[in-house]
Amino acid sequence: MSPSYVAAIDQGTTSTRCLLFDRQGRMVSVAQRQHRQHYPRPGWVEHDAEEIWRLVCDLVPLALEDAGVTPAEVVALGVTNQRETTVVWDRVTGRPVGPAIVWQDTRTATDLPALTSDFEVAELTRRTGLPLSPYSSGPKLRWILDSDPRLRERAERGELLFGTMDTWLVWKLTGGLHVTDATNASRTLLMDLETLQWDPELLECMQVPAAMLPEIRSSAGVIGHTREPIEGIPISAMLGDQQASLFGQTAFEPGDAKCTFGTGSFLLMNTGPDIVRSRSGLITTVAHATEGEPTVYALEGSIAVAGALVEWCRTSLGLVRSAAEIETLARTVDDNGGCYVVPAFAGLYAPYWESRAQGIIAGLTGYITKGHIARAVLEASAWQAKDVVDAMVVDAQVPMTSLAVDGGMTANNLLMQTLADVLDVPVIRPMMAESVALGAAYAAGLAVGYWPDRRVLKANWHRASEWRSEIADDERDRSHAAWRQAIDLSIAWGRGRP
Repeated sequence: MSPSYVAAIDQGTTSTRCLLFDRQGRMVSVAQRQHRQHYPRPGWVEHDAEEIWRLVCDLVPLALEDAGVTPAEVVALGVTNQRETTVVWDRVTGRPVGPAIVWQDTRTATDLPALTSDFEVAELTRRTGLPLSPYSSGPKLRWILDSDPRLRERAERGELLFGTMDTWLVWKLTGGLHVTDATNASRTLLMDLETLQWDPELLECMQVPAAMLPEIRSSAGVIGHTREPIEGIPISAMLGDQQASLFGQTAFEPGDAKCTFGTGSFLLMNTGPDIVRSRSGLITTVAHATEGEPTVYALEGSIAVAGALVEWCRTSLGLVRSAAEIETLARTVDDNGGCYVVPAFAGLYAPYWESRAQGIIAGLTGYITKGHIARAVLEASAWQAKDVVDAMVVDAQVPMTSLAVDGGMTANNLLMQTLADVLDVPVIRPMMAESVALGAAYAAGLAVGYWPDRRVLKANWHRASEWRSEIADDERDRSHAAWRQAIDLSIAWGRGRP
């Protein structure tokens, strides 16, 4: 019997990848390329959806070629994506009507009150699990339609289509199938969490024509087959990237949690079939929806800026020449010297949800060196994660006993030790750090019977490294109090600006 593989397209915020996995969950090949980031105005972040599609057309054949695999040996394809990023395109020509508005974009922040003038914000959150925030796709779509009356007219005539990146790519891959899955739909402010359907009252609130919206499908199940760039591969999974990571970490039981450290950082806890309503500033979201099974939900804490802060230090400040160098620089000092960095480049997400907050560096003295700033940059990701974990423990009423981590920043051992220090729980990195792509592959493979059940996937999971706290409780409490003071300053500065 010839070998067979499962492919995953991982369309992220800064790059796109195609990966192949074998039955043991081992990565056989990976092809990756970055795409451009566009910042036309302060707070605006845009991507070129056509550029991303061209990358997919290059990367899928390249991943197969590098592994020496023929298309016939690829039994399934899973698609995972940056979630709230919003694309609108022409139904006939397939051309986007403008740039994709990225999940980090805050241009809609001042328009949010008008969106719900006739709709209670508490009811919106109850139905969707989301706070009213520029983070979600719905306000971005409303902005696009309001930006040009001709676009709204075309949308109402059914000439334009909306989608997040999963929808855009599957539409291109299949030659016109307009679908999404429940994990991505749950990030729009337009879907009812209980019914997993578009909510007519929310569509009316956002003034979004229903004809624009994709059909909501299960996260795992054969959706269609590819026509481009390679014909005939079954597409059998669609998952938002953080839900894919939860799946890839085999966090299948209620209480299982993971944190992905990438451009931002995202901490999710599986809550099983129960919709847990957050009282502490977290998001309630769909973890996955599989055909023939109850929907699985999750609590999520979304942090806008993690690895993006390191990249900013590299590109804008010239503090380091590579992302990996930030750890070397931070290790030149023993602590942060009293310096704290709050990276509120796009406001603050969970658990604060303050879109007006702005980034600050607090505690600067003549003593502070580049090393102290580098250490404070890494600590910012750890402290943000702690605030989310504290909120999650309150909401779920379940103590966190350990945290599985993945993403590019987990290669930074100092950050992982700092995370263990501030959380005071073991931090565990698996052998396979590519949990986002692996989760999409796992869901796709299960849907076609490549893997018989989730127990096989659990057996594939192996621990690579573990960190435990090395600091005293009073030191942790003192530093956390200083961090929260810096958060308050960031919010006050943003509110005080005109």
